[in-house]
This record gives sequence, structure tokens and C-alpha cells, in this order.
Amino acid sequence: MDLTWATQESEAVAEKVLRYRRDASGWKKCREGEYRGEGILCGTPEEVWDCIKPVAGGLREKWDDNVSHFEIVQSITDTLCVSRTSTPSAAMKLISPRDFVDLVLVKKYEDGTISSNAEPEKTNLVTFFQTDLNGYLPQSVVDSFFPRSMAEFYPNLQKAVRKFHH
Repeated sequence: MDLTWATQESEAVAEKVLRYRRDASGWKKCREGEYRGEGILCGTPEEVWDCIKPVAGGLREKWDDNVSHFEIVQSITDTLCVSRTSTPSAAMKLISPRDFVDLVLVKKYEDGTISSNAEPEKTNLVTFFQTDLNGYLPQSVVDSFFPRSMAEFYPNLQKAVRKFHH
């Protein structure tokens, strides 16, 4: 993969996510195919990050029911890689298993945007879920699945932090 292109693309997406993060108008529904989730988790930013960081054989495969397999296809830099994530079927098998190939940039902002302490031993985690699953899937099926999936994400992540770090 071309390093210049990958860097430019990942930085452009990072800027978009930062704008979303700073948007104080509130998100009542999906915007531009993105859902925003936010939760306060009992655990340090390091403990939470350990459960969600994009590494092959990481903890995410062990606790996230929406991830059946994860691998790094290519490491481009220390903070930029190409990954492949496999997901199981969902929504009573209306959504078939999928493989996603992503350009992943891990970026920590000076203000601690990616993970910051809400209070001691707690972490305020903001996530953005992209909803374009491709294929011939009606958007109504996607729209009914994603909010429930996101609602399950935070309690399942909290259980993982407790299981692996407490």
C-alpha cells in the first residue's frame, strides 16, 4: 500500500472523527452513515484500550460477539495498518457474516480525545460506528440492528475490562 496515500486518507478520516467528537449539537440519529456511542467505563484508559486495541489475537476477539476474527494484513507504520475483521451473522441471520478490510489509524490527541479519564479509574469512551455493510441489505435492517448492537457494546466491554483487569 502506498504510504503517502494511506497517511493522507487516515488523517482525513481522523479529522472527520475529531469534528464529530467535538460536535455538541447531539446525535439523535445516524449522520452520514455513522452512529455515535458514548459510555463511561469503570477502568483506566489503558485497561479499556487493552480490550479494544486493534491487534491480532487481542482481547476483542474474546469478548466482542460482533468480532469473530481479527488480523493485521499489513503494518504500515507504528500507528497505521491495514486490518481484516470477520463478523458473524447478525439480526437473526438477516445480515450474513462479513469480512471488512480497514485502514486503521491509532491516534491519541493532545487533549486525550481517544480515551480520557472521566474521573479516577473511569474512562469516557466515545465510539463511531460506520453502518455501510455493502451488499443488497435494506437500510432498514441495518438501522434496526446497529442501535441494539451499540447498546450491547458498552456493557460487554465493561465486563471484559473487569474480567481481564480486575
